[in-house]
Amino acid sequence: MTKIRTRFAPSPTGRMHVGNLRTALYAYLIAKHEGGDFLLRIEDTDQERYVEGAVDIIYRTLEKTGLIHDEGPDKDGGLGPYVQSERQAEGIYLKYAKQLIDDNKAYYCFCDRERLEGLTREVNGKEISVYDKHCLSLSKEEIEKNLSEGKPYVIRQNNPNEGTTTFHDEIYGDITVDNAELDDMILIKSDGYPTYNFANVIDDHLMGITHVVRGNEYLSSSPKYNRLYEAFGWQVPVYVHCPLITDEEHKKLSKRSGHSSYEDLIEQGFVSEAVVNFVALLGWSPEDNREIMTLDELIQKFDFRHMSKSPAVFDYTKLKWMNGEYIKAMDFGLFYEKALPYIKEVVTKDMDLKKIAALVKTRIEIFPDIKEHIDFFEKLPDYDIQMYTHKKMKTDAVTSLQVLKDVLPLLESQDDYSNDALYALLSGYVEKTGVKNGFVMWPIRTALSGKQMTPGGATEIMEILGKEESLNRIRDGIKRLEA
Repeated sequence: MTKIRTRFAPSPTGRMHVGNLRTALYAYLIAKHEGGDFLLRIEDTDQERYVEGAVDIIYRTLEKTGLIHDEGPDKDGGLGPYVQSERQAEGIYLKYAKQLIDDNKAYYCFCDRERLEGLTREVNGKEISVYDKHCLSLSKEEIEKNLSEGKPYVIRQNNPNEGTTTFHDEIYGDITVDNAELDDMILIKSDGYPTYNFANVIDDHLMGITHVVRGNEYLSSSPKYNRLYEAFGWQVPVYVHCPLITDEEHKKLSKRSGHSSYEDLIEQGFVSEAVVNFVALLGWSPEDNREIMTLDELIQKFDFRHMSKSPAVFDYTKLKWMNGEYIKAMDFGLFYEKALPYIKEVVTKDMDLKKIAALVKTRIEIFPDIKEHIDFFEKLPDYDIQMYTHKKMKTDAVTSLQVLKDVLPLLESQDDYSNDALYALLSGYVEKTGVKNGFVMWPIRTALSGKQMTPGGATEIMEILGKEESLNRIRDGIKRLEA
């Protein structure tokens, strides 16, 4: 059995889009599920779109997501270079393009822009621009004359314009297109660089790629790829086209959404493992419909035959839920390290920040949520005394005032402000008065925080605030209720 070899071949044009991350992930999972190889190749033939520093982003993203490549620019597997501009400098693409010219499967085209802009025709009711094979009829002498004069040229694929071409995709099945729709696509551009499509075919063959994973926007290009494989007499790889990713409005996920790239999501407080898990489910699901999976579990379960044809919706709410599950399960030391910058943004006073972190760990979905949960530790917000009224706890302004007045002297005489000691003290008061726990704790927590929702109970909050600040806030609560 042939060893499975997949590749991720990004263009260094900026941050890694979620769609590109999914392509990399699926290619990685297909290879690793079968014990195969996963390659990284940098496709920088489009020099106009090249962004400085983007190659570093690619390396960093793959490392952080755990998608470690077996071969690439930094790991030579004997089939390099793994950067297309370096391969172009070695003349690899021109060599193969000239081979096709010799076999009458490609030809030099010297047409200028003005002539090309005038070429449009109607195919199946659509107006498309299709090259008319004008330069295919040039004589050998005319071609040599143009080349010797240094006339600009491109090299075009010589595709048939009659009949049909059929190719098979593992997700979408057999797809047939009219050859009349197959333009004689450019293989080598006028700057000497190969087009994305041509370089892909040459590199995939030379690097032994068995499975090609890409977005379904490339479905329409696949017949041209197949024509190239056939022209060279090479084996066509297995095609796996991934479904479109849309936003919640079912429009293509774009940069304007604010969460279209891996880096956007990390900056918004998501953890890498949750992003990978979520992206894996954009167009695929395991047979057992499980949702929370580590990368190793994904490798074990992934079967590309269970991918969907339908567009995958990027459900931001679901991603946040999933991220919250990863945060809950996170080692506390790692969580504290990630949470600390957010805690320090709102708490500048000398408090036990580890205890604050422990309170919020199970209550947040993304790290920036921390701030709204804990801002009251720094400063008691102004609040409405209506907050003391709670139907379930059977409290109101009158009963709350009485509770605060009763517990104030108890708390004043208490020296041990640990959570356990405070809880024991207040439990004694609850037992003595015969009321329910919440009847006492609700007014105290309201006075301490000025909030309806807090990450911890009354005694946990007091332990962090300390005796002096806790008493000051309870006295403030009494004043507000008396007023």
